This record gives sequence, C-alpha cells and structure tokens, in this order.
Amino acid sequence: MPLPPDGAGRYNVPMTTSLGKKLLDWYDKNKRTLPWRERPSPYATFISEFMLQQTRVETVIPYYDRWMARFPTFATLAAGDREEVLRLWEGLGYYRRAHNLHQAAQIIVTAYGSELPRDIRALQELPGIGCYTAAAITAIGFNQPAVALDGNLRRVLARLIDLELPARSIEGERALLAFGYRNLPEGHSSTFNQSLMDLGSLICTAKAPVCEQCPLQSECLARAHGTIFERPVKIPRKPIPRVEAAAGVLKQNGRVLIGRRPEGKLLGGLWEFPGGKPEPGEDLQAALRREWMEELGVAAVVGAKIGTYQHTYTHFHVTVHAFNCELVSGAPAALEHSELTWAGVEELGDYPMGKVDRAISNTLQQK
Repeated sequence: MPLPPDGAGRYNVPMTTSLGKKLLDWYDKNKRTLPWRERPSPYATFISEFMLQQTRVETVIPYYDRWMARFPTFATLAAGDREEVLRLWEGLGYYRRAHNLHQAAQIIVTAYGSELPRDIRALQELPGIGCYTAAAITAIGFNQPAVALDGNLRRVLARLIDLELPARSIEGERALLAFGYRNLPEGHSSTFNQSLMDLGSLICTAKAPVCEQCPLQSECLARAHGTIFERPVKIPRKPIPRVEAAAGVLKQNGRVLIGRRPEGKLLGGLWEFPGGKPEPGEDLQAALRREWMEELGVAAVVGAKIGTYQHTYTHFHVTVHAFNCELVSGAPAALEHSELTWAGVEELGDYPMGKVDRAISNTLQQK
C-alpha cells in the first residue's frame, strides 16, 4: 500500500521517533489475550476481521472459537454447506458478512490455491473486503506496511494530533493515515496496529480515557490542548426511524410454516415467519392478511397475539408483533421467498434465523 499524502497545515506532524517504541513496549506488557492472536495466521486474521466488522470483541470470541473448530481452513469453509455457515453465524448479525465470507473462501480456494492473496488490490476484489479489512489483513495477517483505521485507531490518532476535522471525512482520514504511516515501525506493522487497537480499547476509550496510564500521554496534543473529549470530531448521525411490522405463525399437524428470505436482501438466506409492514391506514392484522396474500398466495384469519419483539438494525429500529394465523383458502406458495418449508417446532433451532424470528421460535418452543 503506498504512503498516503500528508495532511495539510499543522497535521503534517514530523516523525515522532519515540512513539512507536513506547507503544510497542506498552503492548508487550498489556496486550489483550484474544484467540486469533494465540494462533496467528492469515486465515485467523481473515475470519476475525470479518466477524469484528461492526461487532464488539467480547461478542465475537465465542463465535470465532466455534467457527474455527468447524471451519479451520479456507478449504473446509469453501466446502461448507451454506445452511451451516449461516447457522454458525446466527446471532452475530449483518448476515451479508457470512455470505461474503463463504463466497470469498470459495474464490480463494479456486483462484488462489487456498492461499490468501497478499496484494491489497487483490484482497479488495474479494466479496466483503473494503479498504479497512484489506489494510487489516495486510498489516496483521502478513505484517506488511499498512495502517488499518478502525474505530479505535481513528480515536487514538485523532487525539494524538488533536484533529479538528471529522475523523471519517476524506481530509480527516488523510491526516490520520499520514501520521500513522510516519510512525509505523519498520517490520512491526502487525504489532503497531494491534497495539493501537488495544490502546483505544483499554486506555484511550471514548467516554472514560485513562490518560495517566497512557504510554503516549506526552505525545498527545489533545491532552495538551484540553480537547480529549472533543476528539474525534464526528459527523452527526440522523436519528434512525422506528418501524412496526407483523409476522404470522401457521401451524399444521404440529409443524409451522417458515420461508427463506431471498439472497441479496436484508437477512438474505435466513428463515422467517412470513409477514411485513403495514401500509398507510392499515392496522397490523390487515397488514398481515395482505402480506400473506402477496407473499404466500393465501387468505388467512389473524388470531391471538403470540408476542412482541424488538430489534435495532443499523438503519432502523423494528417492533414485530407475532400472531397465530389460520388458512381460509389457498395453499402456501413461495411467491416472495426463495423457498418454504414446514418445520417441527422442536426442529426450528436447525434453521438459521435473524434475532426477531429466533425469539418468536423460542416462544413457540416454550409453549
């Protein structure tokens, strides 16, 4: 990866020769114990970085351990069944990552002989790998010169240089990368990036930084200027909308109807209890009757309510109301699902689902 251009003005900070050494000395004594560090490899970095996208380390660890026990190599993952891949991923959210991971493994096996490419441009051509993940794999997995700007690095570096620009703006990123590359110790790219990640997680936290324990306190311009809590500058987020939806449970001979969501859509490939959102002027029951006609081609009576379930996605918050349903006419057909199936209540755990549908299935299994 080429060295990015320097930031403008006072962000063109000269090389701080002591910064890298202080950071690596601190990391040697204080680094977190993480499973992908215990047995490091490009594959371990590849899997962990996919899982860590928009997900906390504490959440990822048990998923990573189960994943590596079942899919220890690119070859085993590429040969894995999509259903099992999604089932192992269930609960991590952002399910497009699981699809991309599976597809990328298949490409790596067929096009690269099961060896992860070292070229950063080739990495970015794989499904699900953007600038950050490619840089993280390059730096951590291959110990090649790269600065991987995750949330921790943005915060730490923005405070070190007291960056007045939004850390996620183009100019802000350019300034952070310029400073990071100037202080990147030769031959220590992996530990440098991981030490900044740990420093941001353990010391230079967003709300309660422990500056007196920071090995870089004397290097930190935000501390010197009294702007620690103002850095990094963030671009204001729009409030996320709240959505109401209804889902229906149809039982026949001790089995319930579920449908697989089409690939390419939110929660694609996962199983759900059919339903949808009300249109203007509709109540939940009317919306469910209409959705079942559109999705399944059947007329239904909406019965007793099973429960109310809430979940927050990246761009919206949803409240789902689940109801028992009975058929009036027609036979269910997969008009908007990739497939339908009748599953025994006790078998629902075998079908990968999103959090709301899993909560509904748990309610059914408890009855």
